[in-house]
Amino acid sequence: MSAGTTHWDSSLESYNLTQYRTAMTHSPLKLHNAMWPGLVGKGNDEGQEPPISLEQMLDLTAAAEVNGQKFDGIDYFLFLPHTDPKASDDDLKRIADLIQSKGFDIGSLVAPVWPGTIGDSAMGTDEQQGKFLDAVKMACRIARIFNEHGARKRGVIRIDSAEFGVNTWKENPTQNTARIIDTFKKAAAIASDHGERLAAEGEICWAGMHSWKDMLDLLEGVGMPETLGFQADLAHTYLYLMGYNAPEHALLEDGYSQEAFYNAYEKMTDKLRPWTIDFHVAQNDGQVHGAGSHDKTGKHCRADDPNGKLDITRCASYWLKDADQRGIKHICWDGCMFPNAVLEDSSTWNTILEAMIKVRDAQA
Repeated sequence: MSAGTTHWDSSLESYNLTQYRTAMTHSPLKLHNAMWPGLVGKGNDEGQEPPISLEQMLDLTAAAEVNGQKFDGIDYFLFLPHTDPKASDDDLKRIADLIQSKGFDIGSLVAPVWPGTIGDSAMGTDEQQGKFLDAVKMACRIARIFNEHGARKRGVIRIDSAEFGVNTWKENPTQNTARIIDTFKKAAAIASDHGERLAAEGEICWAGMHSWKDMLDLLEGVGMPETLGFQADLAHTYLYLMGYNAPEHALLEDGYSQEAFYNAYEKMTDKLRPWTIDFHVAQNDGQVHGAGSHDKTGKHCRADDPNGKLDITRCASYWLKDADQRGIKHICWDGCMFPNAVLEDSSTWNTILEAMIKVRDAQA
């Protein structure tokens, strides 16, 4: 542009207008906290810590604040003592009112698919499969009530194979994976009829979902990406890299370099990200952990654990690329099997919220 003249670059105008429209239509990710850390691995048996009530978990979450930012919502496990999945409509509406009274929306719901809750193994007999599908139906019913009550604004219904450990699966991997696929297809059809999506959470403890490759085979076998996708958790997927329960699928070896780590991470996320419709922010120290009836799985650590293996913000960015195109509207922190003393420490939640904000802002 020369002195005394004005030259307008129409291509730049078009570009800026596109960027503006994109910014205006893509809302920032909402920040949720999981309620199930107050339940999973807790109980009244010897050596177990007692469960933490839903209201206390809500209060602990509501108390967290970082520079004026608070949690926007919660993700929720649909089982006792937080919720009776057979509760009446009115009782469920009262629960929704309690959650909203703390300033939260409801997001993703965890279906009670495990043996000992409502469900049973997705790899099992017809009777066991029937129980699994009953659990999905119950979750869809509760989702509808929360939706119609105006309390649930976003999220999916989370499932897994509900088959603890991989030893039985290994007796006939092809047949057992086919059985899980059959169960998941039927579950996805139920969810679709209710206008819901299912997310299968990959963990090393769930048969047929215990490695990144087996998880991918399962998702492709179901082949219903519009209804059944993947729920990625930073702690659990770290153990995928190490091949904890599937050495043949390991992408890293102990003593890896940072360059090797991110090359492997990109390979894993490129395969699973297109299927990812729900996301858990977490930290892992390279160890596994189990409590109560829950088998050993990726250990969840404090967000600022000095032994944490993950750059939370950077690793999350691999999973959240184009998140809006996959319908992801929120991210959730998962502190599953944290000791009660950690859960009841207010500093825990402020540190977690700060990590969540960094993840959200990096996506903007």
